[in-house]
Amino acid sequence: MSIFNLSLPAHSKSKSGQDRLLCRLLRDSWLQRQLFLKLLKRDFAERYRGSYLGLLWSLLLPLLSLLVFTFFFGVIFKLRWGEQDSSSLSELALILFVGMALYNFLAECLSRAPGLILAHQNYVKNVIFPLEMLPVVMAVSALLTLIATLSVILLLQEILGSGLTWTVLLLPAMVLPLLLFALGLSWFLAALGVYIRDIQQLTVPLVQLLMFMSPVFYPIGALPESAQYWFQFNPLALAIEQTRGIILFNQPPAWTPYLLCLGLGLLAALLGAYWFARTRRGFADVL
Repeated sequence: MSIFNLSLPAHSKSKSGQDRLLCRLLRDSWLQRQLFLKLLKRDFAERYRGSYLGLLWSLLLPLLSLLVFTFFFGVIFKLRWGEQDSSSLSELALILFVGMALYNFLAECLSRAPGLILAHQNYVKNVIFPLEMLPVVMAVSALLTLIATLSVILLLQEILGSGLTWTVLLLPAMVLPLLLFALGLSWFLAALGVYIRDIQQLTVPLVQLLMFMSPVFYPIGALPESAQYWFQFNPLALAIEQTRGIILFNQPPAWTPYLLCLGLGLLAALLGAYWFARTRRGFADVL
């Protein structure tokens, strides 16, 4: 039986109850890993069904966007990054590429999550099927695309940039808070989208706004100090800045902001899992 089919006692509202809920979710996901892999494979197949290039689109589309933004900011507006007035166009392109890759990962999760349960209504009345696994499959699918994109960035940095150092080994750790944050929001939006259909339309402008509220096209250092303080609570902003540092500038991460965002990401995952567990009981009545 899926963990979300179990009735939750009142004390589960405590943090310890949420911790146990997430642990059960991870345990059940591992026990049902064959189903998870099957769903993941199907997700990839549905996304690129009927296209000639298939998975290559996951790399070509970000590259095409990168060319447009690099031409726009680097050639027309002659943007230079921070204090690096002598930075080349290729360096600027890699800086923008890192920001776009991480933003696209979170944007894909937020854009798809509200309609996720609605797109799989046939699973809702199946009491055995673990509905909570659908947002996880979606997030891992987006993560695989991110991994492929970051691999291209590492290759370009080795060829066009100053090369790679030991700091790139910390890359998985830098992405972890963002993954937890995306997973928590995906659980929350997937459940909310069942009851409020308009949320799917609302996420479109909010996701676009998120691009400009995160350091995709500008460094955090270019902002006023008062704004820089609040940006440390943005997991996307931290992931972009720290990932740029370890890949492009050979800088070790700032561990205090990282641990703060890791805690926020874990909290978002716990709350998202709890919200999904409490609200999924009414899915069948609504659908």
